Amino acid sequence: MPDLSALEVLVAVARTGSLSAAARDLGLTQQAVSARLAALEARTGVRLATRTPRGARLTAQGGVVVQWADRLLQTAAEVDAGLAALREDSRSTLRVSASLTVAEHLLPGWLVGLRADAERRGDTPIRVVLTATNSDHVIEQVRAGQADLGFVEGPRQPRGLRSRVVGHDELVLVAPPGHPWAARRAPVTPAELAATAMVTREPGSGTRDYLTAALAAALGEGVRQEPPVLELSTAAAVRAAVLAGAAPAVVSRLAVADDLRAGRLRPVPLEGLRLDRDLRAVWTGPRVPPAGALRALLGHIGAASA
Repeated sequence: MPDLSALEVLVAVARTGSLSAAARDLGLTQQAVSARLAALEARTGVRLATRTPRGARLTAQGGVVVQWADRLLQTAAEVDAGLAALREDSRSTLRVSASLTVAEHLLPGWLVGLRADAERRGDTPIRVVLTATNSDHVIEQVRAGQADLGFVEGPRQPRGLRSRVVGHDELVLVAPPGHPWAARRAPVTPAELAATAMVTREPGSGTRDYLTAALAAALGEGVRQEPPVLELSTAAAVRAAVLAGAAPAVVSRLAVADDLRAGRLRPVPLEGLRLDRDLRAVWTGPRVPPAGALRALLGHIGAASA
């Protein structure tokens, strides 16, 4: 394929009727226009123009090539404008998919701080389109390109994705004040917990997966867990069910911090389980994301947690 700049010269010669006029139109010297036209003819093997004392006249083949070149240059301009729009969109808009723990308790503060940073610098604030879902769905959306950045809370680093620890959390066993465990002083053992029907999140949630992995680590991979009393799709629903007296639950401390301080829920001591966990950002592509909204948000989170 000929170079686009050479095709621009050919179209300019056809439009102006001379090499000198084409040079003025393109902001080039006449020698540069003549050299590019000669290189285009050498590359294509087609005589495109005839030089005359009055200017330049296209050959019959040159007239055909000009029609093709004009359409190609218009398409190239559309592609260039589209890519510029996509670059600008990637700098100012970020599609985020986050686990409910992160979406409800951490991300709002991060986004408020990011906007404040942009306003202090005089930059355009980043527009974030947020989807709150469980960790499995977050990973699916990032892999499918439906989200630029994800936040997950599962027990393992997702395969095939870049990741970075952006926070820490702890799971805590809670019960309503009227439950027998609320006044219990002896810690609940992993075996007791596995044999107790509780309120839980749905399969695929980071909280449930993390508890399952912790019980398997303590009791072996074949451990059987008692079916849940209720299986709910949000941390808020699990909290409400425990407050209503349904059963105990293992939840993020972030989700019940106010209830624990106010005494609406009681923490139940546990032993033999490791329930502290990392919260991760995940994305596809290079280890260091390119400049834009994704890198800006990750950079703000890192600075805020430093």
